[in-house]
Amino acid sequence: MSILKGKSILITGGTGSFGRRFVKAVLAQHDPARIAVLSRDELKQYEMAQELGGDPRVRFFLGDVRDPERLWRAFDGIQVVVHAAALKQIPAVEYNPFEAIKTNINGAQNVIDAALDRQVERVIALSTDKASSPVNLYGATKLVSDKLFVAANAYAGTKPTRFAVVRYGNVAGSRGSVIPLFRRLAPTKVLPITDERMTRFWITLDQGVGFVIDSLGRMRGGELFVPKLPSMRVVDMARAIAPDARLDIVGIRPGEKLHEQMIGPDDARRTLDAGTYFVIQPDADWWADAVEAGSTPVPEGFHYSSDTNTWWLSVEELRQIADA
Repeated sequence: MSILKGKSILITGGTGSFGRRFVKAVLAQHDPARIAVLSRDELKQYEMAQELGGDPRVRFFLGDVRDPERLWRAFDGIQVVVHAAALKQIPAVEYNPFEAIKTNINGAQNVIDAALDRQVERVIALSTDKASSPVNLYGATKLVSDKLFVAANAYAGTKPTRFAVVRYGNVAGSRGSVIPLFRRLAPTKVLPITDERMTRFWITLDQGVGFVIDSLGRMRGGELFVPKLPSMRVVDMARAIAPDARLDIVGIRPGEKLHEQMIGPDDARRTLDAGTYFVIQPDADWWADAVEAGSTPVPEGFHYSSDTNTWWLSVEELRQIADA
């Protein structure tokens, strides 16, 4: 039976790319009692309501994770929370650093407090590969957020609320993805490439949604779940979308990495390989060293980086993803 069947669910940032796909998937496949969509944009809420055909199980809440009183009210009767709200555009975050802190860090703490006070059963927060050994403010704020959600299990004490985190790579087709940019510029026959060596982890929206739902079902509280993903070369994505285009090398932008990382060597000491995903266990006294069934510790010195990955997407596979 689905962990979400008959549950009252709330998703923050629910009108974003992930939120829209998550809500549709849960409605179609998991038979929830209701889904509350919390976001700041009334126009996006209106458009999403039209897309869903007025499904009576969906409720829309205008609000901001920066506002603890609004969260306290919105979490009334909620059993499962998916925290997807964040400021994530790297140049904007670098230029407006404290705005990112107020949303990504203070907002995370507000979600935790409201979940504890309202005795939500399960909370899972979406993270990013940029939170592993961060070099930009977005990644740094998400690393702090990750640590807040893991530590929240200690604050829960005997309360029923449990918290976990999901970390994955670049999402195909999401806002800020390179796919819409390359598609828009393809007719010009010139595509900007920051560096020919650049690699990224890659996941589709549907895969991301599925992994979050699976992680909600398997979480005990305190885990950071990392799916095993393919890597891709940015130049290969350019060739997939516009094979005849000239590549204009523009240089790495401030706050950008040449290669992304999801598990660093220090985190690897607490990481289990569970087959199709990894679990980073919390380094905390309250953690009971629960071992995933069939999982094994990763080898000493392990790190999970997009350039040393053993699973790569071909140009043809990237073309299929871009056309989906």
